[in-house]
Amino acid sequence: MGSWNSTGMEVLSSVLGWIAFCAWSISFYPQVILNFKRKSVIGLNFDFVVLNLTKHSSYLIYNASVFFSSAVQRQYRQKYGLDEMIPVAANDVAFSIHAVVLTAFTLFQIAIYDRGGQKVSKTSILILSVAWLTVIICVFIAIPSHSWLWLVSCFSTLQVVMTVIKYIPQAVMNFQRKSTVGFSIGNILLDLVGGLANYGQMTVQSIDQHSWVNFYGNIGKTLLSLVSIFFDIVFILQHYVIYPAHKIVKSESPGMDNV
Repeated sequence: MGSWNSTGMEVLSSVLGWIAFCAWSISFYPQVILNFKRKSVIGLNFDFVVLNLTKHSSYLIYNASVFFSSAVQRQYRQKYGLDEMIPVAANDVAFSIHAVVLTAFTLFQIAIYDRGGQKVSKTSILILSVAWLTVIICVFIAIPSHSWLWLVSCFSTLQVVMTVIKYIPQAVMNFQRKSTVGFSIGNILLDLVGGLANYGQMTVQSIDQHSWVNFYGNIGKTLLSLVSIFFDIVFILQHYVIYPAHKIVKSESPGMDNV
């Protein structure tokens, strides 16, 4: 099993990992609190939430398998080297569990609060059906040959695909409404902090080990950070630059005066 060459790097990696964990974990609460205060989920795209649940569920399966399964760890080292460190930490597993619970709770809020006619699109239902059918097929392929690393990599790939797809409905909805009202920017700001810290943790580990296997050996985590950061920037621009709330209030003021 690989070990750290520098105690300082090990401490820094741990700190960055838990910063990412805390930021990402807390990021779920602004939307939940906003929904509770408004007693409404209008402005929050339902496709974003259901795709997010699949994303976090598949990521949990990947993280838990790599972290706890000795068979998966053995196959990982056989493929990438006996001295390579396992690319999943305790904070990754803890985050995934928390993410699944909070995303499921957000779906519960969607069920009980004012939806304003919004619903999950048929396109998202089709995407989810194809995704989980593919996973089932992968399970049946992996069992005979005991290809456990390949199987958990399928879950990692699924969560990356869901990460790319899940943001698009919300971004498009903001564009169509010309507003981000109902969609919490606090969620996005914390998500950005988590993404940067997570990427930093992987970089620190790679520098310490003098190897970049940590990146391509855990490509799902690498792409997760990059894609999340990209879309976070898109949402920040939508909220603060393109569709700032104060402009919406001003544009509505004359009409309100006439009522």
